[in-house]
Amino acid sequence: MSTLKAALFDLDGVVFDTEPQYTIFWGSQCRLYHPERPGLEHEIKGQTLTQIYDQWFSGPLLSEQPIITERLNNYESQMHYDYIEGFERLIADLHAHGVKTAVVTSSNLPKMQAVYRYQPTFQQLFDAILTSEDFERSKPDPDCYLKAAERLGAQTDECIVFEDSFNGLRSGKAAKMKVVGLTTTNPADSIRALSDIQISDYRYMDFNQLSSLL
Repeated sequence: MSTLKAALFDLDGVVFDTEPQYTIFWGSQCRLYHPERPGLEHEIKGQTLTQIYDQWFSGPLLSEQPIITERLNNYESQMHYDYIEGFERLIADLHAHGVKTAVVTSSNLPKMQAVYRYQPTFQQLFDAILTSEDFERSKPDPDCYLKAAERLGAQTDECIVFEDSFNGLRSGKAAKMKVVGLTTTNPADSIRALSDIQISDYRYMDFNQLSSLL
């Protein structure tokens, strides 16, 4: 049985309850540029900005990408970054048992500056913060989680990944790590095959329960 040495957290929908806010933003953009595709904002959940642009805002909409990016940056600077219930308690419990923690997110540095302004003690909760600038290949590729494990000096069988999106869950699985699926973005039934357990928040999660997954 392996020992839990590292807990690796995605950001939106995993650390922060931000998904409803992103649904509002992308809903406005999708209705503007793709009125023929109602509900597109739900289809693109969990995709990186590059993936969204490549699939839905390329070709004749290529020139709109810088405009959308500026709107998104402005929106993110005004967002609320509130922790999912029980998260801070879980982090304290993990640190008390010697477990290292990291954020592994496709968000960029400008977005993280908005996070740091809203949550001034955020960086103190983690041993490492990896953003889109730190890895070459986006989720569902395992690159980001493998780099995070290396950064924290842990083997893949000593890590647990916390994810909510399909691409993120696939990334954790592809890295050969145990995966906790958050149901903040997708219902439990839809992520069951891609995660070892499914939770709605961290109220009932602790070091001992996580260790039992390994």
